[in-house]
Amino acid sequence: MKQYEYKLDENGQPYLETDLPGLMLTRLPLLNKNTAFTMQERREFGLTGLIPSHVSSLEEQVTREYGNFLRFRNDLDKHVYLRVLQDRNEVLFYALINAHLEEMMPIIYTPTVAQAVQQFSRLYRFPRGLVVSTENIDNIDAILEDTPYPYVKLIVATDSEGILGIGDQGFGGMAICIGKLSLYTAAGGVDPALTLPVELDVGTNRQDLLDDPLYLGVRHERLTGDAYDEFMHKFVTGLKKRFPNVLLQWEDFSKQKAFDVLERYQDEVPSFNDDIQGTGAVVLAGLLATARRNKRKLTQEIFALHGAGAGGIGVAKQIVAGLMREGLSESEAKAKVFMIDSKGLILQDRKGMEAYKASLAQDAAVIADWEFSGDIPDLLATIRNAKVTTLLGLSGQRGAFTQEIVQAVDANTPYPSIFPLSNPTSNSEGIPSDIYNWTEGRATIATGSPFDDVNYGGSSYPVGQGNNAFIFPGVGLGIMLSGAKRVTDSLMTTAAVALSEYVDTGRLAQGGVYPSIEKIRPASKHVAIAVIKQVVADGLARVDVSEDVEAFVEQRMWKAKYLPTRKVSKME
Repeated sequence: MKQYEYKLDENGQPYLETDLPGLMLTRLPLLNKNTAFTMQERREFGLTGLIPSHVSSLEEQVTREYGNFLRFRNDLDKHVYLRVLQDRNEVLFYALINAHLEEMMPIIYTPTVAQAVQQFSRLYRFPRGLVVSTENIDNIDAILEDTPYPYVKLIVATDSEGILGIGDQGFGGMAICIGKLSLYTAAGGVDPALTLPVELDVGTNRQDLLDDPLYLGVRHERLTGDAYDEFMHKFVTGLKKRFPNVLLQWEDFSKQKAFDVLERYQDEVPSFNDDIQGTGAVVLAGLLATARRNKRKLTQEIFALHGAGAGGIGVAKQIVAGLMREGLSESEAKAKVFMIDSKGLILQDRKGMEAYKASLAQDAAVIADWEFSGDIPDLLATIRNAKVTTLLGLSGQRGAFTQEIVQAVDANTPYPSIFPLSNPTSNSEGIPSDIYNWTEGRATIATGSPFDDVNYGGSSYPVGQGNNAFIFPGVGLGIMLSGAKRVTDSLMTTAAVALSEYVDTGRLAQGGVYPSIEKIRPASKHVAIAVIKQVVADGLARVDVSEDVEAFVEQRMWKAKYLPTRKVSKME
């Protein structure tokens, strides 16, 4: 059932049309204007007397809400306040976020969202999105048919088993989907009316959650094997019927499942896994920008990745793609990438190795002449023997990049690159100020979570944030606007190159290899344009994009502003 319709007036200007009574307008976040309803709208919808007499501008409302935001003293309370605002008035929420994006992005997403995920059942206030669970999956067709979101073109879905660096969070993963979609709109200009967060509640193996009387998810252990596969099949089959051209972003699945689900369904519906492909693209972008800064080629570096989960493997694959783009063969590229997990360097002869790691494993012959203790080289031994020049952290292991580790990389090159990328901030492998001191200011540094600028040698250096939010909003926008039939790895490489090119030379000279957060929206637009051009070149577009691509994207990026609302007697 439609709640409203977008229409154009006689001058081609957009407005909303609805048959809902006035009080309902104030209860639906996509339609509510609160004190900004005009006098005409108040009379037409019977709102006179229900709202204060003054007709506020959106700017006045933003000023009021920002003052309220500043009254909260801790980040989790600020997060909850913003989520409540979003559930009350979507346009006002995004107007506020975009006015203070650098300040508020860490609140609505990394790192504060990790706390929100962990306490989601206790913080729960308002239904947002769709919960597909083991208790309702057999009714998936009816659930999707009855959803009050008729225009869905983008879904972020999670089974919550591999959340950030904090693992299985059961129903709490819904907070991740909500946060990601908030960034799609704030950073990428995706109309929030087109988005839908989906929690795939297949259970949890966390006994503390199952024992919590306030836990809101299904109360059993996680589905596995055939039962899990059948659940996912029913979900995707139902989704294809209801929203056949929807873009589906898989989020925070654990290790092997992340790869299995992506491989199984990437040809069924346009889909990608942000933890694998988005992480890979954003890290490659940072490495390409670093190469620009140092006036070197990517092929001159040797890479060590500490952490071989979904994110680590995704990064390794994109590095290989970047190296091949610069002329190396696949085998030559892989020879430059060393993956280290909890057991040490990943070698092809390892017994019981997970399937998703196999393609990035090094030939055991590589270590024949290495000097190391034990059976398998650890991170430090790999850095020293392989002459690693670029160290990337995706392990979730706080403080893993010790002074000895960092200085071992520094000894191999005049241009050490150290990226402690694990989220949230408490899981970061290193602290930027320490790394600067240990390398006497030579290192290029990027992190996953936000860090303050570093003061070293009398100068201030920005710390680039390798946040996926620089990639997925632009990629998603480009895919949606072009109607891409499939999301390919080459599209992600294209996005990485575009992002690396967007970093201005002044910031790059100071060591910032990613744009500042305040520039994330134009950066996302730049990425979307590059993605659309690549989609068209690859013959994957379902939409005619023959006009000027930049103008095409700009005209279709949603902006936080109130539209006139008109009443009709009955929606068709």
